[in-house]
Amino acid sequence: MATAHSVSSVAELGGSQKRSRRLASILDLIAERGEIPLVELATLFATSLATMRRDLTVLADQGLIVRTHGGAKASGLSSEVPVALRDSRFADAKARIAKATAARIPRERHAVALSGGTTTAGVARELATHSDLTIVTNSLSIASLVSAHPRLKIVMTGGILRPQSLELVGVLAEGTFSAVNITTAILGADGVSADAGVTTHDETEARTNHAMVSKARQTIVVADGSKIGRAALAQMAPIREIDVLITDESADVAELARLRALGVEVVVV
Repeated sequence: MATAHSVSSVAELGGSQKRSRRLASILDLIAERGEIPLVELATLFATSLATMRRDLTVLADQGLIVRTHGGAKASGLSSEVPVALRDSRFADAKARIAKATAARIPRERHAVALSGGTTTAGVARELATHSDLTIVTNSLSIASLVSAHPRLKIVMTGGILRPQSLELVGVLAEGTFSAVNITTAILGADGVSADAGVTTHDETEARTNHAMVSKARQTIVVADGSKIGRAALAQMAPIREIDVLITDESADVAELARLRALGVEVVVV
């Protein structure tokens, strides 16, 4: 179970927008290369060796990489980027996706379930001025984001906190989703493909989000183009349970065609 210290440590990863982007890019590069020398990292990111050492120490302290003599390598545990580092990635595409998704929610009484993630958080921001909306979520980030808007009714699940995603997962969260009637589920993803379905990095989180999808009349998946054609560890929902995918123009065209052929309405913004 996550401690308060572990949650705050992940939140501190973000720092400035510039540093957030650099840390996320370092993780991506190490995941791609497997191992890379410190000197090369400092050169690629135009930083001093001291700054790069501090960055690697922060990532290593969270178990995201392993420090080596003179560099760093992938930890072999997970390629999941902590939520604190995701806000700065593909921001323009996520903003367009969020606007297009929110436009599909009618301005009348409506129950929307939102999974965690930066794209779904963007949707929550767009929905904040809705006059008669109930938001059901297992995301601490989203609940905090919309709590300042008194016209919204917020239902928060129970569950065990995952510090990487700041989502509540497990049987308590699943029980909350199973106990309510949801008109629209809005699901973020780490991967979307015709073969693997909608996937994420953690199997418990996947089961929790599937409980949300199972109770919804319709499910909208929101994912930037980098997620299309990819498959993470655990399936949240098969493609047959997805009604709409909203993504951006960087998505793989062939994969989008395969998803359309399986009956998904694909919206490219």
